[in-house]
Amino acid sequence: MMVTDMPIAPWFLLAVLANFAGYVVYLTGLKRELVQPNRASWLIWSAAVLVEASTYAAVNPGAAQSIVFLISAGACIVVTIGIWQRSAWSMPTRSETICMAACLASLTLWAMFSSAFWAHMLVVAAVPISFWPTWESVGQDRSRERSPAWGLWTVGDLATLIVATRTGDVAVGNYAYILVELLCHASVWFMIGLATINPIRSLGFRNGNFYVLDKYRPAANLFSVGENHLGKAVFAAVGFAEGEPIVKFTGRRFRADQVPSLMRGGSDRFVQVTPEHFMGPSGRIDDLINHSCAPNAGLRFTDDGVVLVAIRAIAPGEEISWDYSTTLTESNWHMICQCRAPDCRRVIGNFETLAPERQEWFRARNLVAPYLRRKDDLTAAPQPPEVRIGAR
Repeated sequence: MMVTDMPIAPWFLLAVLANFAGYVVYLTGLKRELVQPNRASWLIWSAAVLVEASTYAAVNPGAAQSIVFLISAGACIVVTIGIWQRSAWSMPTRSETICMAACLASLTLWAMFSSAFWAHMLVVAAVPISFWPTWESVGQDRSRERSPAWGLWTVGDLATLIVATRTGDVAVGNYAYILVELLCHASVWFMIGLATINPIRSLGFRNGNFYVLDKYRPAANLFSVGENHLGKAVFAAVGFAEGEPIVKFTGRRFRADQVPSLMRGGSDRFVQVTPEHFMGPSGRIDDLINHSCAPNAGLRFTDDGVVLVAIRAIAPGEEISWDYSTTLTESNWHMICQCRAPDCRRVIGNFETLAPERQEWFRARNLVAPYLRRKDDLTAAPQPPEVRIGAR
């Protein structure tokens, strides 16, 4: 039986507000493209969260903390829908597949057991598994989840735990889910940095207006998406100087035999990054940058990943483009070119299809993939490390 004395009320209110605020802040960061959540983890959470909340309520009837979990369940589903609306579909990685299969197995066993307690324990066991894709993603690049939401969720879990301790019930079903959620949320918070919950960095007033997450927001919108004769295109909203970085290309890595063979137009968003691997679509601005046989930008493979840089001054309003052939080798892929450049090659193919002097032009400016450089270049200078491509 739940103890309903007044000391519970402040902690209950803190738990509700912290969890709800966490989802609001995270969704705000998602809309502003300040976070790159792992879709596999959020899909698992949204699929299991109602089961977690309902089984917790069944194991702990009348518990005030059950309301916190139900509110979180609804907010989690809203965030998941927002993530999938802004994402391009790509096959899950092996670890994501294993995690989703394990969580599905837990839900299946729940149906077989027909027991609220064991159903709850099985789903609780699946929670750390569901966090694995996010831990992997943050381990590769912690900026992908750099949001105060993780700190707010951790605070909310602590408040929920305090509410649970005031009930007088010491059964494992009353604490297992809360403790697991607390440890998982706290682990991500520690990985991205505890300072992310600092209110000075997260929100405040300026020029009479209230702003959220402005610390991590770009100072200006660098691009605009418009239309050209081919369809969608990316245009510079500000000027870029020669050699200036424009945008980082991101996306999940695929083996060459995993890349769909029949792709046309907007569905073809794959970039070769090694002789055996391609970078898949990211669902972001880099997917929309078109090819040109007379480009104003080029891809540079660096220690921090694949970065598009300006190869000449780019004026505001000018379409940004790069030469697709500068990453292609031993590939069967080719495309009829309609870039309308004066020296259009008509067909885009492997790097070897470029004129020798054009190949040397790109090599001299370090605008080709490492496997396309001259052998003497590779022995004279250290080769960049393997390109790290994270889950979206």
